[in-house]
Amino acid sequence: MRKLLTLVLLAVLGVGGWLAWALLTPVTPAGQKFVLLRPGYSTRRIAAELQAAGVIRSGLGFILWHRIHRKQSLKAGEYLFDKTAKTLDVHDRLVRGDIYVHTVVVPEGFTMFDIAQAVQEAGLGSGQEFLAVAQSNVELISDLAPEAKSLEGYLFPNTYEFTRTQSMKDIAAAMVKQFRQVADQIGLTTGGRGSNGYGTDVQKTVTMASIIEKETAVPEERSLVASVYYNRLARNIALQADPSVIYAELLNGNYSGALHHSDMGFQSAYNTYTHPGLPPGPIGNPGRSSLEAALHPAQTEYFYFVSDGNGHHRFSSSLEEHNQNVAKLRQAVQGK
Repeated sequence: MRKLLTLVLLAVLGVGGWLAWALLTPVTPAGQKFVLLRPGYSTRRIAAELQAAGVIRSGLGFILWHRIHRKQSLKAGEYLFDKTAKTLDVHDRLVRGDIYVHTVVVPEGFTMFDIAQAVQEAGLGSGQEFLAVAQSNVELISDLAPEAKSLEGYLFPNTYEFTRTQSMKDIAAAMVKQFRQVADQIGLTTGGRGSNGYGTDVQKTVTMASIIEKETAVPEERSLVASVYYNRLARNIALQADPSVIYAELLNGNYSGALHHSDMGFQSAYNTYTHPGLPPGPIGNPGRSSLEAALHPAQTEYFYFVSDGNGHHRFSSSLEEHNQNVAKLRQAVQGK
């Protein structure tokens, strides 16, 4: 009997020692280790993933410890392990849901093509997959813009944090949600009255805002640019917005990175040189300032504007004055 008790005691000590080794001995990962634990993974699968990544000593030890603490749930997500830690520390991180997030920066004016590239560069998946979602999941915005052919214009510029357990539709939906919040705040979608001649027609206002966004980076000029284009629309004068030609070529897949005089005749409904009126949809994703300018343009007699060579623009009411401003720009460029 004493021999049996001794064997049991030795076994208990042996198991205890092994468990202490498995749980308390620090492990140093070989560089940065990312482990993606998807929703629905069992404890056994999670332990196997962690052990395979070299961040815990023993998958069995991890499982045993979790069974002792079975009331604590392990959170799905992507985890970064780059520091020495014990298995107990790793378990605690999964209980807290201390997941790794990928930052996606969407500047004002980015097109859906630019955003797709940013999503891919952030390590969240294929840019083509995001683009496919942006071009097809129009139900995300159809209640506000029933004529929208894509999510272009409604992927609001901001700094976002996403995880790799989120789908591309989840990512696009977060950007559309941000657009909705801002649109509500400025009265675009809540029955507020605009002074742009379109009331609160979301599709037309966002389309105009996207052109304004591309034309000037100076916030105080945006309402003036808006006035030029609304004045042209009122007179049935072609908008002749260069960014619309660039977007037309982007959609066609043949933009070379520079605009040439021959491009102005490119046949597309988005080319505002060959087609009067607004394009059929936004040509980028405008920020709040441009949306407000499109909703509340300045009241002017301007029909033209041109760069002054210093990041701002000169505005004019007549073609003669505009030509003089163009001549000044050429002189300024030649003088540099």
